[in-house]
Amino acid sequence: MARRPLPRILTGGTTSLARGRDLARTAADSATDVLHPLIVIGRGLRVLAAAGRRKWADTPKDKRGPALFLGAAVVLVLALVPYGPLLGLLALMAAAAWHGRPRTPVKTGPSDAETERLRSLYEALVPYFSVPEDPSPLFVHGGSWDQAFSDHAFDEAGRVTRLRIRYPAYFTDGEPAARARIEALLHAKSGRGREYLFDWDEEGNQLELRVLEALSTGIAAQPFVTAPGETVLGFTDAGSVQRTLPVLEGDEPRDVPPVIWRTGPRSTEPHLLAAGQPGSGTTTLLRSIALQALRHGGEVLIVEGGGSGEYACLTGRAGVLAVECGPSGAQATLEWAAQETERRLIAAHRARESGCAMPEDTRRPLWVLLDRPSVLAHLAAAEDGPDPLGRLQVPLRHGRAAHVTVVVAEHFDQLELLGDAVWQHTRARVVLGPVGIQQVAEVLGLPPHTTPTAQVPPGRGYARLGAGPVLRLQVPATPDPYDDAAYPVHRQAVTELLPERAQPRTPRPAAPEHVTPATPLRIVQPPPRAQAPSIGAEEEGSGVEADVREERESAREVPAETPKARGPWPVGP
Repeated sequence: MARRPLPRILTGGTTSLARGRDLARTAADSATDVLHPLIVIGRGLRVLAAAGRRKWADTPKDKRGPALFLGAAVVLVLALVPYGPLLGLLALMAAAAWHGRPRTPVKTGPSDAETERLRSLYEALVPYFSVPEDPSPLFVHGGSWDQAFSDHAFDEAGRVTRLRIRYPAYFTDGEPAARARIEALLHAKSGRGREYLFDWDEEGNQLELRVLEALSTGIAAQPFVTAPGETVLGFTDAGSVQRTLPVLEGDEPRDVPPVIWRTGPRSTEPHLLAAGQPGSGTTTLLRSIALQALRHGGEVLIVEGGGSGEYACLTGRAGVLAVECGPSGAQATLEWAAQETERRLIAAHRARESGCAMPEDTRRPLWVLLDRPSVLAHLAAAEDGPDPLGRLQVPLRHGRAAHVTVVVAEHFDQLELLGDAVWQHTRARVVLGPVGIQQVAEVLGLPPHTTPTAQVPPGRGYARLGAGPVLRLQVPATPDPYDDAAYPVHRQAVTELLPERAQPRTPRPAAPEHVTPATPLRIVQPPPRAQAPSIGAEEEGSGVEADVREERESAREVPAETPKARGPWPVGP
């Protein structure tokens, strides 16, 4: 049986139907463009009408009569004024067009991608913030994240920049291990490569996560507005300290929060230890400290173990007593620093006993800066010489009372070679470079509240002064002015801070071999003076000088051997 063909409208009408739909869509778009002003005005009239109804409903009943009378009076005035109705109609149309204009929709909640990211964070936290015994758990698989998360914000890429998490009260937020697990999880789920700040509110059972902005690296060395005895180690986040410092970042003045280290007889952390990787900025930190000490009238002794000539710009400058790079020169310099500390202590003790003010030369700050002293210790041990680090016992233990400050910078792989005196008396600590949380905790005594990143600029790290909190730190750019690879603007800033060259001493003229006087000389012998008692007899009961002598003799007996590895090291009293 032959099949009958389908009607033509069913076989060849597909193209006609598609063309008809396109024509209808084009006509609708053209009509929308033509009628767009009327649509806008109509939308605005609806908005004005709705606002008028709300205003009328909010008006008390006793005031509706006067309001109606005022409106009728306005309409009557417009009707009597020439061209009044036309002006009133134009004003109404203009108001309707303004209120009916297309507006960008206000974002009232997270987008679908942001909602999915928050749901992923919620599901990842369920095993840590829930227990089977909880009758109404806040975190449960498949639950709603609205009750647990609040105050959330995202960046342009859809990653979390701020989030407040409410967790159950039975979570052990007082244990560092439990906190570390939550912080590591949030760091991994929120996106690596950024530095997060975790603020735990144990009383309110809330955790706030914030992405920290990168600290500025454009602040160069400059005359900081500080008092004598104050040293700017670097700059930190706003809100971490209660002080700001006016600085110049390029040519733009700014107020930035500094990390101030206070030294002197009243300081609780008179000495500093800086640790870092090669190229992390420890030498830059010591150079910045030296320039600030010279600006406030201090004297500086520099012992460079690396021998790279990073402090050649300070050689021969006013206030710089010595810049030593070899083992013998370092040994002599540190021996002189120990004797100078003893002399200052004895002079201060005698002045207090006599009721007089301390001599001026004992009140002038003396800074002893050591960059990688473990290298000199190795060289001294190879030459069977005494350990230079043993000479630091007297300045470290008695330097605060004698206005002597010791700053030691060392690499992480050589920290175990530092003596016990260094670890016990350097209560100001700085860690620079890309380091892990465990390394920061071993040096500073506490882990940071942020997540260290794998790549940081030179001079970026953490600082802790005494028993204070761990602060983020960015050391001001203080490059070697003789380094051609450094930024020229920063090199010029350091050059302007360098003191003048010290004037060489003029040698005295040699005395003649034989002088024949014109008249005979009469030599008068002075009367014999009573022999002054020795220091030991005069100060036999003085505990200060006895302790100094014991420290000096014990320092001389320190052998040049490599001590055993230790760690972690104590911080604080």
